[in-house]
Formats: sequence, C-alpha cells, structure tokens
Amino acid sequence: MKYLTIFIIALLLYTCKGDNNKNSLSANEIINRSIEVSGDDRFSRSNITFDFRDKSYAAKRLGGKFSYARMFKEDSLVITDFLSNKGFRRMIGREIVEVEDSMQIKYSASVNSVHYFSVIPYGLNDKAVNKELLTDEQINNKSYYKIRVTFKKEGGGEDYEDVFVYWINKQTYKADYLAYSYNEEDGVGMRFREAYNERYVNGLRFVDYNNFKTEDASVQLLDLGEAFEQNQLRLLSQIELKNVEVNLIDL
Repeated sequence: MKYLTIFIIALLLYTCKGDNNKNSLSANEIINRSIEVSGDDRFSRSNITFDFRDKSYAAKRLGGKFSYARMFKEDSLVITDFLSNKGFRRMIGREIVEVEDSMQIKYSASVNSVHYFSVIPYGLNDKAVNKELLTDEQINNKSYYKIRVTFKKEGGGEDYEDVFVYWINKQTYKADYLAYSYNEEDGVGMRFREAYNERYVNGLRFVDYNNFKTEDASVQLLDLGEAFEQNQLRLLSQIELKNVEVNLIDL
C-alpha cells in the first residue's frame, strides 16, 4: 500500500509538471506547432494555385524564395501581376508594362495579402515577425492561446504597421480565429475572421473564413474575440478559396 501511494503521488507530480510545461510554451513554440500541424516544411517547397472571387492566384515557394502571381480580366484584357523577391511586375496580354511606383506599392500589397492569408499560419515564424503571448481565452467553450503579432519595419513589408491577433486551439494547435487592424489609403478599421471548411490538400491545411466587423467604435482589437463570443460582430463577407491545388517540389 505504501509503494502504491508513492507511485500515485509521483504520477500526479509528473502530470502536473507536464501541464506546466504545456502552459509555459512560448509564443514562438506555439506558432511553430501550429505550422507543423498545418503542413510544416511542405509550404516552403510548394506550388499552390487557387481562385479567389474573380481572380486566379499562383504561388511558388522554394528555398526562401517566393514568386506570386494574380491573373484577372479587365474588359477584354488579361492582366497578370507578379510579385517576387525581385519586386513587382505587371503584364497586360503578353507584354510587360510600366507601373508607377505608388501603384506598384498598392498592387504588391494587394497580391501579397491574399497569398499571406491563404497559408496562415505559415510565415509567422519569419524574422520580421514579433510575437507576444497574451492571456488565454475561451471561445465557444474551447480554450485558446492568444498571440499578438506585429512586424518589424525592416522586412515587414509595406503594411508593417498592421497588428494581428491569432487564437490557437490549445488541443489541436490550429489557428481557428484571427483578427487584424489595418490603416490604408482607402480606410482604417478592424476585422475578425472565423475559420471553417478546413481541408488538407497534398498535406497542406486550407480554410475559408467568415469575415466579421464591429460597429462599436469602443471595441478594441484585443477584445474582438470576446465580442464574437457575445454575438456583437456583424458578418461582412466570406473569404473562400476555390479550386485549390498543391504540387510539392522534390528537393
């Protein structure tokens, strides 16, 4: 009986220690686990294509280099925008055209934004990303790590001043919710997104989003999860990726 009691106490201590280790995970460790369950290093050696609204997108990522494309029709013209480590280019038909610097910035941000959201949480462990672990939060009776993300000016892109919040499921390590603030020429505001329609394509996780906004000016970015829980947000749109295809690149 004595040895059984000692064994039970030791088991309880071990279990508590394991729970403490789980609770003491850093923001970076949580994000890395989220990336791992979403596809891990497959993202960094992939060709991905999909349709979003009235445009088609393609992305190639390999060895730290990337090449993004967006193709759409405007009247009878086919316009293709390219964004890569080398910069931005626009092609109309089969000809490369000159684009003013100010418009290059705008088009680049637009192309990058769609590709960025398409593969979340991939990219959140980049050197330009700052992560801060906040207090855990409950949404729909599930526990979440809550992580605030900002970007360094160097390497953070044109929208480096944007602030993001990610809710990472404590059981699955998947990013079920996110929120962000933006400050652009055409407006300032916040959005909250709820992931749905999860599917894995060739080992990579993709989701669609219900896109919400608040009409209460007193609600802060960090409070959007609670506002969603209390049904205080208005559904604005749905973010749906269609015809997703993934081809992995052999190294």
